[in-house]
This record gives sequence, structure tokens and C-alpha cells, in this order.
Amino acid sequence: MADSQAVRVVVFQVGNLACGMLASRAREILAPLPTTRIPGAPDTVIGLVNVRGTLLTVVDAHRLLDRAPLPEHEGALLVVDVGTRRLGLAVGRVDDLFEIPAGQLEAREALPGVDVRLVKAVGRRDGRHFVVLDTEALLAPLLSAAAGGDRFNSRTS
Repeated sequence: MADSQAVRVVVFQVGNLACGMLASRAREILAPLPTTRIPGAPDTVIGLVNVRGTLLTVVDAHRLLDRAPLPEHEGALLVVDVGTRRLGLAVGRVDDLFEIPAGQLEAREALPGVDVRLVKAVGRRDGRHFVVLDTEALLAPLLSAAAGGDRFNSRTS
């Protein structure tokens, strides 16, 4: 990533892992909403929620990243754009939204318990590391499995 540019990042918790994503991918942050289970959906799909009249598929980030939810996290729903799709990503909590010089994001590296293919970069803020997730890579297995019938995806409005 170029040193001269600043990058806006949303940082959130998935179990004991501090994660981030480019703020341009996040549409909004919501409190957890009641979901309706989709019969036959993969176990990473929690279900559907109604967000102001639009059905949104909610995916569990804990299952995607193989992290146990922490009881002290109340939960949050990140509404994210992935390609032409809009999905809900259920996380433990959202910590911060900030701008960081791109030069302070280090190239992805091997991290214990994190698939390097899901990591775009590693950042540091206030003495704590966070991984900037590659949302396309994270959600690709789910999106490709549903591509035939468009069953688990909401269209961007």
C-alpha cells in the first residue's frame, strides 16, 4: 500500500481476534437483529434480517474465522458490500473507525490461527495489532456456493 495515502479502517472483534476492513466496504453498523434461519443454508449463514424493508443475508464471522464468541461482547452487525452483493457480517463488537497512513499497514504475514489468504495487511493502533481482512476472500466460498441460485445473497439496492 502506498505511503502517501491514508486508509480508513473499521476495527472490530471476532472472538479474541482484532480485525479490520476497509471502511469503503462497510455500509453501516447495526445492533444485532433477530434472524430467520434459511433451511439448507451453510452453517456460516445465520439467516435473514429485515433492514428497513430489505432482506439481508447475515454471515457469522466467528464461524468463518473459526473463533469462539466471547461472552462479554454484545454483538454487532456490519453491513458490507462484497462485489455486487450486500451482506451482514455478525461480529463480536465494533471498536473503532479511523484513518491510518497506508505506510503503517504491513504486508500480510503468517499469523497463528489465521489463514494468510484472508489477510490483506496487518496494522497497529494504540499498541494493539489488528488484521485487515480481505472480505472477498473471506466470503468467496459462500458466494461461489450460492452463485448458481443467488439464494443466500442480497442485491445491492
